[in-house]
Amino acid sequence: MWRGARTVRAEGRFRRYLRAPMAVFLPKEGKPFPRLLTLLPAWSSFADFQLIYLYAIFAFVLLTVTTVRVTERLLLWHFQRTVAEAVRVDPFVGPLATQLQERIDNAVPRSPWVRWGGVRVSVWVMAADGLTPLYVGGRSVVSESASGLAAARLLPATPDVTVNLPYNAVLSNGILIAYASGLLWALFTYTRAASRREAERIAAAVAARDATAARAVQIEHELLEVQQRLSEVEPAEEFQQEEIRELQAERSTLQHKLAAVEHREQELRAQAVKSVELEGERRTLEEMLDEALGDVSRREEEIRALEARLKRAAKEPPTGGRAREADHLGRRLRTLYKSLEIDDRAIEDLVELRDEAMKLKAEEAIKRLSDEPDTAAIRRKVGGLPPHLAIFELGFAGKGRIYYQRGEVRRYRILTIGAKNSQKTDLEYLSRLS
Repeated sequence: MWRGARTVRAEGRFRRYLRAPMAVFLPKEGKPFPRLLTLLPAWSSFADFQLIYLYAIFAFVLLTVTTVRVTERLLLWHFQRTVAEAVRVDPFVGPLATQLQERIDNAVPRSPWVRWGGVRVSVWVMAADGLTPLYVGGRSVVSESASGLAAARLLPATPDVTVNLPYNAVLSNGILIAYASGLLWALFTYTRAASRREAERIAAAVAARDATAARAVQIEHELLEVQQRLSEVEPAEEFQQEEIRELQAERSTLQHKLAAVEHREQELRAQAVKSVELEGERRTLEEMLDEALGDVSRREEEIRALEARLKRAAKEPPTGGRAREADHLGRRLRTLYKSLEIDDRAIEDLVELRDEAMKLKAEEAIKRLSDEPDTAAIRRKVGGLPPHLAIFELGFAGKGRIYYQRGEVRRYRILTIGAKNSQKTDLEYLSRLS
């Protein structure tokens, strides 16, 4: 057990005894070695570290879901108040449908929460009788001519608002990123603090071991001095033998204490290794969270691409919806250009132009004819028609033509819109006009 153990012959009646090196012995007097096992808190073990990480992740998920739901309730309260204020209209100021459409559009679709936050809001507005709908599906369903007393009988209107905050919305992702940042910061701070405490405990244990080794060297020197005196002078008194026995007993006690110190040092080093493992686990969790955030970003990009494709598909309606498109286009043109009379034939011809650039150029020429008739590019009076018809043509996009004449009520009346390949059909139609 002891390296370099040797025997010393004592003079007189002292028997032979073993003497071992004392470089690792504890002092006889002084404070006992601290019982570190009782001082270490329970959460310093590896299992408790894992529980703390699991609790933190559970709290992160719970807080994120709760915050999203609470935000949804707050937004519902906000939009209910906003829409309730928006439906308070004066029927004698203007058409009821126009007022409802403008005020609700300003309150809901143009709200920053809807445009940038990704909040989904559905609004239903019912008349005073509770049976007649006034605003459904993002547009007013009341007749545009309803105003005055006829509109007053429909008021006061009752709104019904539904708010939904999806988990893939920008606002939800902002809440998720905020809580994720707080979670990572808290876990990083906790891990660093735990590593610092472990390092301090290890340093204290090493300092105690060094102090014990120094005291052991001192005791060994004292034993050597005693043995030297015993070898030179024959002991004459019994207390010297008792002192030797006490020193031997102290040596045995110190050996047991030193074994306990070595065992504790090994445990502390094992805990330090576990702290390093926990640090690696934290980095792994951060990488997993970064991958999850990247996956959320990729899903958002896919959603944006699908929405863009849906918008492009909505701009290309099927043949069965051309009548509805023509009706919508006619209402828009007649509302925007009040100085022009636009025939239904012209509206249908404009819808038949499948080239979007041609449509835009045609509407630009119509706007120029409405706002600046003196500067409009009039080619010539259309020839080959009956004498009583004074019809002119206005060119656009190189090969497009707008046929119009002086209006009976407004400045001009747009008769038809065509291109070079439909000129013959257009002239036949114009010649049949009375």
